[in-house]
Amino acid sequence: MFAPAVKTTLRIAATAAALFSAGSAMAGTGQPSPWQFGLQDAVTPVFRQAHEFHSFILAIMAVIVLFVLALLVICVVRFNEKAHPVPSKTTHHTLLEVAWTILPVLILVVIAIPSFRLLFAQYSPPPADLTIKVVGRQWNWDVVYPDAGELTMTQLMLVDDELQPGQPRQLATDNVAVVPINKVVRVEVTGEDVIHSFTIPSFGVKVDAVPGRLNETWFKAEKEGIYYGQCSELCGFAHDAMPISIQVVSQEIYDKWLAAAKTSLDEAKKVLAQATPGADATNVAAR
Repeated sequence: MFAPAVKTTLRIAATAAALFSAGSAMAGTGQPSPWQFGLQDAVTPVFRQAHEFHSFILAIMAVIVLFVLALLVICVVRFNEKAHPVPSKTTHHTLLEVAWTILPVLILVVIAIPSFRLLFAQYSPPPADLTIKVVGRQWNWDVVYPDAGELTMTQLMLVDDELQPGQPRQLATDNVAVVPINKVVRVEVTGEDVIHSFTIPSFGVKVDAVPGRLNETWFKAEKEGIYYGQCSELCGFAHDAMPISIQVVSQEIYDKWLAAAKTSLDEAKKVLAQATPGADATNVAAR
């Protein structure tokens, strides 16, 4: 009796899944993509694990939603006034009440296991190969290299008439922080005035920059390119003008860049430009 309704429900679910898959395919690496629905591509082990957890939770949610929708359709079809003129007077069902208590608990346990595993990966970093310190202020970021004589660069957002072809609007900065590929980078994060939030979506990192407190995160980028992020905390009227950009390069290029940066950031930009022929030093698209 209710088979057509169930078939219609399944068709709707299949269409939604197809649309979601198409949207996810448009998610980019390092920066947002037009009409993006899914997460940015993962370039770190932790964010890949977060991708898997996201897909796992999405599958569980889809099953639950379809199950509830099917129950609603069955109730509408089988228990409407015309099909069921005499309503049931049943008020309790022991087995049903036990089931709808136990099943949610089991679902939460199944979700908790990969969740705790992901949390452990996020907050138990391996020994660091490099440490950088990020300081948020209204409204820019400073990136400090403590192991390089406190080398400091200020990242300011490029306005529209300063952008080079291909640079993302409100994400590109005048200076770009540089880290080597396949190295564990420890990131110390703090704020100078109000609470900011350091975020690089493709790295899967997000941590608050709190004045008077030193928070910490880490990443290990496995693909070269520029990766953009921005302040994810409402920190004031110029909150939207606080992007941050990190370029991942080979160890050889990083060593050359660091040596040049200790003398002049302009010379360091030239090193990056020479390492990426035909591209601006602050615009290496991670695609």
